[in-house]
Amino acid sequence: MSSVLPVYRRSNITMVRGEGVYLFSDSGERYLDFASGIAVNALGHCHPHVVKTLKTQADNLWHCSNMYQMPGLTRMADRLVANSFADKVFFCNSGTEAVECGLKMLRKYHDATGNPDRYRVITMEGGFHGRTLACISAGGNEVARDGYGPLVDGFDRVAFNNLKAAEEVIGGQTAAILVEPIQGEGGVHVATPEFLKGLRTLCDKYGLLLFIDEVQCGMGRTGALFAHEQAGVRPDIVSSAKGIGNGFPLAACLTTDAVAEVMTPGSHGSTYGSNPLAMAVGNAVLDVMLEPGFFAHVGEVGSVLKNGLQELAMAFPGVLDEVRGAGLMLGLRTKEPHMKLVERLREHKLLTAPAEDNVIRIIPPLVVTKEQVGEALQILRRACEELQ
Repeated sequence: MSSVLPVYRRSNITMVRGEGVYLFSDSGERYLDFASGIAVNALGHCHPHVVKTLKTQADNLWHCSNMYQMPGLTRMADRLVANSFADKVFFCNSGTEAVECGLKMLRKYHDATGNPDRYRVITMEGGFHGRTLACISAGGNEVARDGYGPLVDGFDRVAFNNLKAAEEVIGGQTAAILVEPIQGEGGVHVATPEFLKGLRTLCDKYGLLLFIDEVQCGMGRTGALFAHEQAGVRPDIVSSAKGIGNGFPLAACLTTDAVAEVMTPGSHGSTYGSNPLAMAVGNAVLDVMLEPGFFAHVGEVGSVLKNGLQELAMAFPGVLDEVRGAGLMLGLRTKEPHMKLVERLREHKLLTAPAEDNVIRIIPPLVVTKEQVGEALQILRRACEELQ
């Protein structure tokens, strides 16, 4: 019997090596990875620039705590600020930590501006923000919440893409609205531009903060550094993780000067967050993502993939129900239980990721080529033929 806590349903495959968009098992089999470690390996496996940077930094300094100045930290924060809405950035280790940081900041902001009773946050049905007690309380995933009651107070969930429902629950204790531009775990539901713009208007009208969770859909996944940019919306707080470290534990919480100025020494912290090793990797990821044409490539290849998925949905209506998503964050809703298709694709050496609402996520590395997309579509077609 394994000594590992049994909180994951692991397959029997043992991966031992990765290269680009491919993973290799201990038996030598090659898999086309269209799960990307659940949207983490944005630059694929063992990207040469990231690997070289990591090795160089590992020979010099791993960790020295935030008691000292760190040039890599300043450089990465400056680059994120220069390419986003933000004025200030806090670095941590995981998406749920980045969300927790944002939740603390929005409470601190209202307390410091004379509204200590404002602490409630409007969240969305189907939302997923991580697995701390506060984050499972904020999210809409029943499985993640099961057995952990009583949940943390302060969250009011409403229907996704329903502006009227959001406005109806705003009260004197409401502090912010928390939303994902694309719900990943919840089933690849896409927020309409009108909904996101409407939430910004509500926040301005009622003195709330707009908190956008881009842990999964950010860092180039939709063809822009952050998905909210494509809706023309300016948030007050954004949480980011997954692709930002390409597999190295790294996350960030970005915010404006108005919010950041209430955060003083000792008001928040992270032991490992922003250590030299993490900052070296994060800057290496940005080196690649901020190259001219990178985001355009994501949009172009994403369109090819989405068009191919839509053709499959029309060709196999008894297997596939709907195509969702944007850029290279796509979802296939299936007629039968979605794990049937996930497992059949795995048998054919294509890896995908299950989500809620009977959806499988198609989230390849952002460096995927049109040829590799074609390879994946051929495997999908074969699997659908077999299931049909």
